[in-house]
This record gives sequence, C-alpha cells and structure tokens, in this order.
Amino acid sequence: MKVAIGADHGGYRLKESLKAFLEKKGYEIVDVGAHDEAPTDYPDIARNLAEALINKEAERGILICGSGAGASIAANKFQGIRASVCHDCYTAHQAVEHDNMNVLCLGARVIGQVLAEEIVLSFLQAEFKPEERYLRRLKKIEEIEAGWKGKKLIHDYIVESLKVKLRTQYKEITENITGKNRAVA
Repeated sequence: MKVAIGADHGGYRLKESLKAFLEKKGYEIVDVGAHDEAPTDYPDIARNLAEALINKEAERGILICGSGAGASIAANKFQGIRASVCHDCYTAHQAVEHDNMNVLCLGARVIGQVLAEEIVLSFLQAEFKPEERYLRRLKKIEEIEAGWKGKKLIHDYIVESLKVKLRTQYKEITENITGKNRAVA
C-alpha cells in the first residue's frame, strides 16, 4: 500500500520516525513535507497530502501536527478527504471500518512514538466495511460536500437577501411618493 505522510514543523520528527517504521513494514511512502524543522503551515502540508490522495499517488494519508486538530481541520476542506484525529487504536481502525477514513491525523505533542506506531498500523490494516448503514452515511457526507461546493457563505446569502429586500422597499416607497405627487398636481 502507498501511504502519503506529511507534517508541519511540530510533527516533523514523528513523521520521520514513522516513515522509517513504515518502510521497514513494507509500505511505500510518499513524503509530502515538511522536509525539515523550519516553521511550516499545516494547511500547506494538508493540501499536498490531499492532492496526493485525490491524484491517486497514495491510497491513504497520515498528517501530523502538534495536536492533530489543525491538520484534520485543513484536510477535511478537500472533497473526498475523510480525516480524523485518532490518539488510540480503536478509533483509528473503527474510523476506517465505519466511516471510510482515509487520512489519519496525529498530535506529535500528544502521543509518543510507540503508541503512534500502533495507531498507524491499526489505521493501515483496517478495511472499510461496505454495510448498508455505512454506505448510506457516506453517501450523505458526499451529498453535503457536493451541495456546498461553490455556494456562498451563509453570511453572504443573508447580506444579498437584505439588499434585495431593501431595493424592493425603496422602489415601493419611491413609487408611492411619486403616485401621491401626481395626485396632488
């Protein structure tokens, strides 16, 4: 299995040790950065990893930042990416089996090397169970993704609605005043 792996500066050391661990286990690794401990923004690494999965350069991905949360938030912005922070083995395999998670996010400041290795193996060895209820839920997630693609933020929608309403009211008031002025003349 090809696995894309990436980390910001906070997860760089754990990423490097997990790369070596996974290569020894026979996994093919696609390293999407960072390539040193210089400050790096996790959204950039999440984009690199998402593109690797979307372009089928890898089957699954592992993202590491300080807590795992930022990496997960950024990764989930990409259509088709199902990322979750997992700091235990049960969640790592269950998220694949039930939710078809394809990106595991870890917090390098939360867990140690040995636990990270166990979690990663739980994630990579798990398989999605295509039961009706899991497929139904995934379909709903995909519909949500597709429905929001290209839509404006709700704030923009509200502002636009208010503008239309104000223009309509202004037009009605203007016509009312104009009509009264004509009646007086």
